[in-house]
Amino acid sequence: MFSVAATSLPALAGGPAEAFYGHFVGKAIDQGADEIENRDLEVHIRPYKNGFNVEWTTTIHRSSGKVKRAAFSINFRPTQQDGVFSSAMRKDKFGNARPLDPLKGDPYVWAVIEGGVLTVNTLIILDEGGYEIQTYERRIIDDGMYLEFSRIRNGEKLKDIRAKLLRVAQ
Repeated sequence: MFSVAATSLPALAGGPAEAFYGHFVGKAIDQGADEIENRDLEVHIRPYKNGFNVEWTTTIHRSSGKVKRAAFSINFRPTQQDGVFSSAMRKDKFGNARPLDPLKGDPYVWAVIEGGVLTVNTLIILDEGGYEIQTYERRIIDDGMYLEFSRIRNGEKLKDIRAKLLRVAQ
């Protein structure tokens, strides 16, 4: 494990997410119960209208030789709650960006910026009525970003991954 020295985040004129803007890359090792998986991680955070966009890609290299790639891009807009952002993942009939509906099998995604941490939460309601929540906590550090990811299903922690990503572009 490595230590994380967080830098203080100044209040920036471009909004609360501006300190997180940039392109970051890194690697993580997931030592799951069944196998060890190496992960290549890439994150881009940039402005979006009056909010921000988070785009991330995870490439999983399984010990069997299989490679799985997952990529996401989500726009976030401010809400009435200070530091809380709703996802803008679909358009309503008037062309306004809205969150997806978790009761229709879609993930519900929101973000919070508080205390120098950008947290993105994803809630999924499972077919049998249970839930899964994925949480990505991102902190800016001297040379990049520190990521903590967790996945919990019905109260049981399934994944807990930590990684240091280096800033490769602003």
